[in-house]
Amino acid sequence: MTKFLMSLLLAAGLSTLVGAPAHAAAPECTNAELVASYRSTGSGMSHEFGRIVLRNVSDTACSIRGYGGLSYVGGGDGTQVGAAATRTSGPVRSILVRPGKRVVSEVSASDFSPYPRHRCRPAHVDGFRVYLPDEDRAQFVAHPTTGCRNDRVHLLAHRAFARP
Repeated sequence: MTKFLMSLLLAAGLSTLVGAPAHAAAPECTNAELVASYRSTGSGMSHEFGRIVLRNVSDTACSIRGYGGLSYVGGGDGTQVGAAATRTSGPVRSILVRPGKRVVSEVSASDFSPYPRHRCRPAHVDGFRVYLPDEDRAQFVAHPTTGCRNDRVHLLAHRAFARP
């Protein structure tokens, strides 16, 4: 009986291996495949809402999972302005991004004006520094606005990348 069960288990394991998909998992997306942009989606109550959009400009599919990095930059040289974006909790999924397709990260940006000037220390912002998950090089996305130099004032929040 034991040999019979072992044979069944072995056969089940082999059939699982034989029945596995012939293609390998898509590689993780990099800056070479995805190009970042920003789209405003509305505003209200001292907030601007928008999306960081990553579009696959390559001719191969890749996968992305989770949160990237997001912060304001200024000074004409990419110097970070204030605190990096906080992560808004929500579902985190692996997403296959086919050529020409997009993924988005929802962004909420608070207005600096409710903060006292001495606490905020307002500064001109040139745009966003956008990191893909697991990337150590960022992309710049133009978005002129005003931020706070004080890194204890959190103006930006974003969600994990998801399908639009």
